[in-house]
Amino acid sequence: MIRTAKLQKQAVVILSLLLLIAATIIVGASLGSGALPFDRFFATLFGHGTAKEHLVLFSFRLPRIVVTLLAGMALALSGAILQGVTRNDLADPGVIGINAGAGVAIATFYLFLPVDPSSFAYVLPLVAFLGALATAAIIYLFSYSKQTGLQPVKLVLVGIGFALALNGLMVVLISSTDPRKVDFIAKWLAGNIWGADWPFVLALLPWLVVLLPYTLYKSNTLNLLAMDEGIAVGTGVSVNRERLLLLGTAVALASSAVAVTGGIAFVGLMAPHIAKAIVGRRHQIYVPVAVLMGGWLLLFADTVGRHLVEPAGIPAGIMVALIGGPYFLYLLLRK
Repeated sequence: MIRTAKLQKQAVVILSLLLLIAATIIVGASLGSGALPFDRFFATLFGHGTAKEHLVLFSFRLPRIVVTLLAGMALALSGAILQGVTRNDLADPGVIGINAGAGVAIATFYLFLPVDPSSFAYVLPLVAFLGALATAAIIYLFSYSKQTGLQPVKLVLVGIGFALALNGLMVVLISSTDPRKVDFIAKWLAGNIWGADWPFVLALLPWLVVLLPYTLYKSNTLNLLAMDEGIAVGTGVSVNRERLLLLGTAVALASSAVAVTGGIAFVGLMAPHIAKAIVGRRHQIYVPVAVLMGGWLLLFADTVGRHLVEPAGIPAGIMVALIGGPYFLYLLLRK
C-alpha cells in the first residue's frame, strides 16, 4: 500500500506544477510581438476579445504552447520508462540515440520522398516512430547479453555512439540534397518548435492519451524491473516481453514528440530525476509528477528562448541543452 503521506505530498506537488504551468502559459502568451496584455488574456480566452486578439491567441500563441507542453510531457514519460526498464538513471531518448534515429527517418522522408502538406502533420510521427523503433532495436541488441541480460552502462555507451553516428549521417543527407529543404532539417536539429499549429496538437495528443494510462497501469511492473531482473522473474513477470512492450512505449512517446518539436534531449533525463527527488521512486507516485515537470521544463525553455534574443530567439532544444548538459555530466560523475 502507498502511504497516505506520500499521496498527499504527490497531490501538493501536482497542484503546484499545474499552477506553475498555468503561470508560464499566461506569461508566454503575453510576451512578444503583437503582445496580448495580461488583463486581456482571459477575456480573449473566453471569447470576449477583439478579432486581432483572438487571432494572436488562438492561431499563433496557444498552438505552440500546447504542442510544447505535450511534447515535454511525452519526453519526460519516455525518459521515466527508459530509466525504469534499463535500471539506468542516465537513460534518456535524446542521449541514447532514439531521437537521432527518428531524426534520420524524418530527414530521409522529407528530403527524398514526396510530401503531402495535408497529411504531413499526421504522417511525420509515424515516420519518426519507425526510425526510432529500428534504432532502439539495434541498440537493445548490442546492449543485451544472454548471460547477464540487459547491461545498463553498455546501453548508454552504445546509445551515445549511435546518436553521434546518426547525427553524422543526417549531416551527410543534408549536404547531398536540395538547399531549399535544408532549412527545415537545420531547425529540427536545433530543437526549434516548428509544429506550432493545431493539426500537430491533434497528431501528438492521441499518443499521450493512450500511452500515459498504459504506463501507469504498468507501474508495478516498472517498479520490479527497476529493482532487479531476478526479483521481477521471481514475482512472475515475463521480463523480456514486458521490457520490449515498455521500450516500444518509450520509443513511441519520444518519436511522436520530436517529430513536431525537433531534436530535443535532456527533458527525459531531468524531469524523472527531479520528480524522484521530490516524491520518491515508486512509479505510481513519481510518473505523474515527472510528466508535468517535463511539460513545464520544455514550456519554460521555449518561453525564455523565444524572448531572450530578439527577433529569432534561441531554439528550445538549445535552451534545454544548456541546462541538461551540465546536469548529465553531474549524474555521470555521481553514478
